Amino acid sequence: GDNPMNANILSGRQPARPVATEHFDVIIVGAGISGVGSAYHMRTQCPGKRFVVLESKDSFGGTWHTHRYPGVRSDSDLYTFGYRFKPWMGKPIATAEEILSYMAEVIEENDLAQHIRYRHRIDAASWSSIEGLWTLDATRLESGERVRFTTNFLWMCQGYYRHDQGYLPAWTGMDNFKGPLIHAQTWPEELDVQGKRVVVIGSGATAATVVPGLARLGAKVTMLQRSPTYFISGRNANDLANELRRLEIDPMWIHAIIRKKVLMDGAIFARRSREEPEEVRKELLAGVRAQLGEDFELEPHFSPRYRPWQQRVAFIPDGDMFAEIREGNASVVTDEIDRFVEDGVVLKSNAKLDADIVVAATGFQLSVLGDIPFSVDGLPLDFSKTVTYRGMMFTGVPNMVWVFGYFRASWTLRVDMVADFVCRLLKHMDATGAKQVTPQLREDEKDMPLSEWIDADNFNPGYLMRDIHLMPRSGNTREWQHTQDYWGEKDEFPEIDLTDGVFRYDANRPSGNA
Repeated sequence: GDNPMNANILSGRQPARPVATEHFDVIIVGAGISGVGSAYHMRTQCPGKRFVVLESKDSFGGTWHTHRYPGVRSDSDLYTFGYRFKPWMGKPIATAEEILSYMAEVIEENDLAQHIRYRHRIDAASWSSIEGLWTLDATRLESGERVRFTTNFLWMCQGYYRHDQGYLPAWTGMDNFKGPLIHAQTWPEELDVQGKRVVVIGSGATAATVVPGLARLGAKVTMLQRSPTYFISGRNANDLANELRRLEIDPMWIHAIIRKKVLMDGAIFARRSREEPEEVRKELLAGVRAQLGEDFELEPHFSPRYRPWQQRVAFIPDGDMFAEIREGNASVVTDEIDRFVEDGVVLKSNAKLDADIVVAATGFQLSVLGDIPFSVDGLPLDFSKTVTYRGMMFTGVPNMVWVFGYFRASWTLRVDMVADFVCRLLKHMDATGAKQVTPQLREDEKDMPLSEWIDADNFNPGYLMRDIHLMPRSGNTREWQHTQDYWGEKDEFPEIDLTDGVFRYDANRPSGNA
């Protein structure tokens, strides 16, 4: 990359001192659920390697550190959202606090804290084939000092959305509203909602959590949705897990058994959603009816237009949101916003919702590889011009893996799976003396038809649809796709042939223009 000192010399300013450079065999970016899991696998599967985890926040946890809204909890069960190597002992759906303490134990039990550096923001990443290295330019946020890292291998665990701001549509008259307008993702510490009229805009998992969360704090809540979501409600308990615990079965066994069962049930549900969507839809609506009572008008509030599973189905533990609706502490309005006024929101139907506070639970802003500017051998890298190898590597991008989890199954299932692959790949490269590995289309795949990162007919949340053009492309075979198919990948990943022509290895550091 360019030497930042040149600019200083040109402007007549003397650089304070050269930027310090530190080298690691592997750098993991992000200390959320993916980064902490990957660090565990580095330590246990590649104990000889020097690695560091760089995190821009002041603590670990990622999503569970960012989101502070009332009632924040997982929308996956923790048997499969937890790591395969550490049994989950609590209830299936967990609070952010419980997830953070589980992660803290992983860090503590495996001595990972020494490897994590907080408050480090990565400003640029550049690969050099001549050096066989990635160079990361970073800022220490405490001091503003610029630092530089080099590494042989880059393991991107920074997730898929912007943590500093959620997606907020531009509604008419937003500035007229006199009360606080808050995005759920950036919740203010000192917000008193007791006795306040709160309108929550949105209908996904976040809205379903925030509505009962606010009602419990004494707010009068209205959930305003453009279109409804599918909900499943059930006890926040796993009977089989409780029974096995009562029998004093080894916790690792229980963990393995419950993971298998949860995954099998999930796969059956996903298959039925595809093969008999009408039947599944009936069952889901009957479940909501059972919660809200015969007199409640389900249309239009709880009958979505899309097939079950085209977007996530939100789980309502212990039916808490429905209980607040039944008791009159929360209500649902299905309509669109026409404009904001001083004391609330006017809808397209001309009805008005009075509000002291408005909460937008309107989703994420997609972030492609942390929005970090990447370059390869001096040329800026545009990820939308690459094709993804199995949703984790990219054509023409050497020595880099991105952990992008599952949407329907738990994200973390893929963290463990990708980690096994990375550690196997690193050992293979050491054994063969390779310094560089780059995925490439085989000769007969060069003209393969390409499509978007994920098939919109299959799964289409707003944050992906808005910015899918920024994402890497997919091919027409499973190898060149993020299939979102845990069941296929769990068997395929261990069988990936590292000597296949899809991986181009370079042993000698090339000289000149390679």
